[in-house]
Amino acid sequence: MVTITPLEAELLEVAGSVPDPELPVLTLQELGVVRAVRVHDADTVEVELTPTYTGCPAIEAMSSDIERVLHAHGIREVTVRTVLAPAWSTDDISAEGRRKLREFGIAPPRPGLVSSGPVALDLGPTRTAAAEPDPVRCPYCDSARTELLSRFSSTACKALRRCLACREPFDHFKEL
Repeated sequence: MVTITPLEAELLEVAGSVPDPELPVLTLQELGVVRAVRVHDADTVEVELTPTYTGCPAIEAMSSDIERVLHAHGIREVTVRTVLAPAWSTDDISAEGRRKLREFGIAPPRPGLVSSGPVALDLGPTRTAAAEPDPVRCPYCDSARTELLSRFSSTACKALRRCLACREPFDHFKEL
C-alpha cells in the first residue's frame, strides 16, 4: 500500500479541484481522473492523470489546467503524466459527481454496470427503448421510460436520450 504525505494529499486536492473542460460542473477529482500526486522535492511534482478514454481530446486541457493551479499554489516544476492502467471507468465518478451531473441535466452513468471481465457480444437488433433491468432515468422527472436517440451526443462519452414521460431530451453519461 502506498502512503501519501500530507503535502501530497494537499496537492492532490488542489489538482483535483480543476473543473473538467468538457463538463465544467464536475471537478477532475469528482470525475475520478486524477490518480496520484508524487512530490519529488519541495517544488517538483508529478501528477498521474487517467483519461476517460485513450482518445480523449480534453487530456491536454486537463494537464495544462492542473499545471496552472499547481504553479499558482507555489510548485515550480509540474509534470502531468498520462496513466492508462488501471483504466478509468464510470464507476470512478464520485457520488457528488453523479449528483452534480443529474442537477446539470445529464443522466449519470448507472453504478456497478462496468464489467471487469470479457464483455458478451449480442448481434441482435438495435434497441433504442429503455428495456433494461436498470433503465436510464430522466434527470428532469426521474421517469424510467426513456429512449436512445443517438449513441453519441456532444462528446463521445455521452449518448443523447429522450424521456417518453416529459418528452425532454437529455444527455446520458455512458457507462465505460
